Amino acid sequence: MSSDFWKRRSLRVRDNQRTKAAELTLRESLYPLCLVTVLFFLWGFSYGLLDTLNKHFQNTLDITRARSSGLQVAYFGAYPFASLGNAAWILRHYGYRAVFIWGLFLYGLGALLAIPAIMNHSFAGFCVCIFIIGNGLGSLETAANPYITVCGPPKYSEIRINIAQAFNGIGTVIAPVLGSYVFFNFDEQTALRNVQWVYLAIAIFVFLLGAVFYLSTIPEITDADMAFQAAETHPPGEGGGADSLPFRKQYRLFHAAFAQFCYTGSQVAIASYFINYATETRPGTSAALGSQFLAGAQAGFAVGRFAGAAVMHFVRPRWVFLVFLALCIVFAAPAVTQRGDVGLAMLFVVMLFESICFPTIVALGMRGLGRHTKRGSGWIVAGVFGGACVPPLMGAAADLHGTGLAMVVPLCFFVAAWSYALAINFWPWYRDTVDAFSTAEVGVRARPSEGVDDTTGSGLGRGEMSGVGDEEKAGVVTSERT
Repeated sequence: MSSDFWKRRSLRVRDNQRTKAAELTLRESLYPLCLVTVLFFLWGFSYGLLDTLNKHFQNTLDITRARSSGLQVAYFGAYPFASLGNAAWILRHYGYRAVFIWGLFLYGLGALLAIPAIMNHSFAGFCVCIFIIGNGLGSLETAANPYITVCGPPKYSEIRINIAQAFNGIGTVIAPVLGSYVFFNFDEQTALRNVQWVYLAIAIFVFLLGAVFYLSTIPEITDADMAFQAAETHPPGEGGGADSLPFRKQYRLFHAAFAQFCYTGSQVAIASYFINYATETRPGTSAALGSQFLAGAQAGFAVGRFAGAAVMHFVRPRWVFLVFLALCIVFAAPAVTQRGDVGLAMLFVVMLFESICFPTIVALGMRGLGRHTKRGSGWIVAGVFGGACVPPLMGAAADLHGTGLAMVVPLCFFVAAWSYALAINFWPWYRDTVDAFSTAEVGVRARPSEGVDDTTGSGLGRGEMSGVGDEEKAGVVTSERT
């Protein structure tokens, strides 16, 4: 019993072995999805906290808006190191659960190291800690986004990821509210001490969550599983055969990564300087009140994700994505010239319609990748690097011309991201691949899966397949065959 327990805790999974994970029903996928959704709340909280600290450090350390964007550069600049580097390697050689544990370890380590950096008033040291935290969160996103997308019936992947990301939005609401009370309503020393306690609590929580992931049995999803899904949704001769193409020719994926870069850069830039925008353009607005306004806007962001997921049940996700991103452009434009309550209201509406864009790009961009899914998810998550590039541009523009006029920077990047929304709706090569998954029946009804491995807690146990060679199992799909 003991040896079997520890054997099931193994973090290494063979990618050429199919499991039942490719055919999970909604009920079977409920527990792993709930567990992974907790991670979305974590990085939503961390992201919301970062936006509040941006303004807090401008006040307490007397730094410029451009320099304060170093927090965003450190946080989002770490993502490519994770999604294309360490996390990508672990994901391909071990599995999703290993990446979850690795990401939580880095997150907790960065939170602990942040405490001495804060005590010594070291902005550079704190940025290094944020880089470590960003590396951990980048690792979690590299695994969690594709896991939510592919764990369960393919036709509901956009709905699943938007609901999970809605809890990310809840985290971004709580953080600014917390910041408005513990960062801006105290003297400098007390506020910095409060930041230390917040990061200590984060570290303790994520280490405990890492232990839960290690002890939990959740289904792993292999390259063979994804090849199976691609084959089920794209019979031979249909859908463009994206899975059969080499990785370098996955042009739809690279376009999605570009859109993610542009969109994330815009989203992060607006949130990072939201408090600055409120205090500069709305007379009588303090930093604490601006933080509460940000919390209200983030609440709209969270509501938009739940509402968007509901709409996707009736309308194709690609159409919802096209309309929401278009409305981001429509309402961001007046925020450049309008001031006071009107300009602030425009940003509220922009953040409402930003809601479904990030997760929907992830879900649509991974459609049809099959055996390339793990590598592809790394590229899409690497697009988050836009959050390290666009805020400094906006910060520099804000130092020269004010935060209001600087809103033209994220507006331009929104327009660039919209090119992917247009392609996914009007270019048949993009559109047909996405629509094939929307009508797939894989996982919608429970059906017997013979010969699948159960090292991850799903399907038949190894004891039930004793005496059967790997290549003789009916469910095996190797990468070479694909």
